[in-house]
Amino acid sequence: MGARRSLGRRFGWLWAAYAVSTYGTWLAFDAFPLIAVLVLHAGTTEVAALAAAGLAVGAAVAVPLGPWVEFRRKRPVMIATDLARFVALASIPAAYALGRLGFAQLLAVSVVAAAADITFRAASGAHLKALVPPQDLLVANGRFESTTWTATMLGPPLGGAVIGVFGPVTTVAADAVSYLLSAAGIRAIGGKEPRPARSDPRPRLRKGDLLEGWRYILTHPALRPLFLNTILVNGLIMASAPLLAVLMLGRLGFAPWQYALAFAVPCVGGLIGSRLAGGLVARFGQRKVMLTTGTLRACWSLGLAFIRPGVAGLVLVMAVELGLITCAAVFNPVSVTYRLESTPEDRVTRTLSAWSVTSKLTTAAMTALWGLLAAATGPRTAIAIAGLLLLATPLLLFRPGHGDAVANRPEAVPVTAS
Repeated sequence: MGARRSLGRRFGWLWAAYAVSTYGTWLAFDAFPLIAVLVLHAGTTEVAALAAAGLAVGAAVAVPLGPWVEFRRKRPVMIATDLARFVALASIPAAYALGRLGFAQLLAVSVVAAAADITFRAASGAHLKALVPPQDLLVANGRFESTTWTATMLGPPLGGAVIGVFGPVTTVAADAVSYLLSAAGIRAIGGKEPRPARSDPRPRLRKGDLLEGWRYILTHPALRPLFLNTILVNGLIMASAPLLAVLMLGRLGFAPWQYALAFAVPCVGGLIGSRLAGGLVARFGQRKVMLTTGTLRACWSLGLAFIRPGVAGLVLVMAVELGLITCAAVFNPVSVTYRLESTPEDRVTRTLSAWSVTSKLTTAAMTALWGLLAAATGPRTAIAIAGLLLLATPLLLFRPGHGDAVANRPEAVPVTAS
């Protein structure tokens, strides 16, 4: 079975580094808003600004970093961004201990963390493509996906318990240490990493370099619809999340532990889906799996608009989230593998940077827009509108002339059974 076969010691270190930082991130989930409210006594406007501004400014800062990283060795960049996140996050418990923690520092750290996250992901995607044989890319991405959902399932409840006993600053300290351990793991990969060659060496960063990632995505006949579909689906799902929290914890009267349980238990679907991805591709083909699961993952969220108080409502949320997460956990590693296969080595970092920057900016904008929509119509109506719009997103995957490109593109590397 591909899910069990070894991908080598060097991939093992990369996977371990990813796992420890991912667990740290989910352990500290929502720690910044909690610190802002519980420690700094911030209001709703400041908390919203912290979430949106950190994401948006961090994405803007990351724009020039993509082309800068493209023609540099990736592991030193990954280590540097891990260390930058360690220093930035560690400054929060240090300032808290000295009685000097302020809202401006939280905002600055959120910007650094967002920019470093985008840069790290772009560099790690390019490094993975160079580290793992093409036939093993889907297996590798499936392992990352299963790690993400395991951390999502275990991290927030454990983090909530830690916060209850030791306070929210403790989880930020743990997250900081996780990046230090991640840097050590990436350093342990070892081996010589050649410096990427550039056919047109230029000492200065030009405007064309900054836009190359978007240009490649938007001119690629199959990446373009996949990009638009993914950005819209993620944005609509994330825009609904705060509204669902308001609805469940406020008007419907669910306890915080019930709310946490409603989203922790369905993460089992992430483990199931990520393990099924390789076998489904081997049996049905990459294109059919992407189109089917890409369609199915858009069909669940509308059900959240019908949630009611009590056990029935809790079961409904779990069922919807289980279906959504299982479909997404199949779709994600397959689409990420396809994206890497479809991108030349000298464009991987810029393409992934452009993808991440657009995703974060779109999510920030749509979250703010849906907040305004909920204020005008109510959270249930806003959730329903997002669910209805999601039903239309699969049309992008079926655009004439683009769907066949997934299976028939000449530059594709075939994905073997895992």
